[in-house]
Amino acid sequence: MIIWLLRLLGRVPLASLHRVGAALGWLVYRASPTYARRLRENLYASGVCADEAQCRALLRETVAETGKGAAELAAVWFGPDEPVTRMVVECDGWADVDAARARGKGIIFLTPHLGCFEMAGLYVGEHVPLTVLYRPPRQRWLEPFMVAGRSRVRSQLAPTTLKGVRMLYRALSRGEAVGILPDQAPGEGEGVWADFFGRPAYTMTLVRRLQQASGAAVIMTFAERLPRGRGYRMHAKALSTEHFDEAALNRAVEEQVRRCPAQYLWGYNRFKVPAGAEPPPAKAERTT
Repeated sequence: MIIWLLRLLGRVPLASLHRVGAALGWLVYRASPTYARRLRENLYASGVCADEAQCRALLRETVAETGKGAAELAAVWFGPDEPVTRMVVECDGWADVDAARARGKGIIFLTPHLGCFEMAGLYVGEHVPLTVLYRPPRQRWLEPFMVAGRSRVRSQLAPTTLKGVRMLYRALSRGEAVGILPDQAPGEGEGVWADFFGRPAYTMTLVRRLQQASGAAVIMTFAERLPRGRGYRMHAKALSTEHFDEAALNRAVEEQVRRCPAQYLWGYNRFKVPAGAEPPPAKAERTT
């Protein structure tokens, strides 16, 4: 019944879904003081806006864009069976992907919580064999819908377990591609502290370890949400793998976020201390 309803919603024009989503974004923002406070704090502390007036304007955009991101999942995951990636109407930088594929050593696609990150994963999976690192949602009832939506293209899902990590290594050894959310907070022992927008963020070491073991290319991607429901603009950019570490990873994410700051998921609890992890060192210690 729920799947049927989602498929019905998936046929609603994207512009209409975005209008509903913008209202939904404000509803959630007003209903959850904890979420609203975290979103404001993360956005204001990031330095992406020049002054208070610009921050207020960007906050309003961000609340609406976050709601659009939730509503558009009906179209992205459950829209008509024709290639869902037809909603990508522009693509910038795909030559970097073609060049990386020609090397034959595999590709690590990094897609942060920016724009329609579900569309970015589907677009990549439409073009190359892709193994995507996948963390099941806390709301278990959401999992079958998420799996169904992400399985619309030739992608396979790798759980955030030792078995899943081995799947990533094997895919790269075959010269295939893997997909990772680079700004997802890892568990204790799976990350190090590195600055992200000037604040310490527990950052996964997996990307660096995968790259060093495989020699794979690393490409940052995101699907920018275009106005008035026109679809998406896909962005792809190859990153230098020389001296590649967690600080470089976070700087690369920052660079993309600054292109579309209102479409970043500022409400995500990116700066939390994972259970069991040591807290970040003091600022003075980090700069010595």
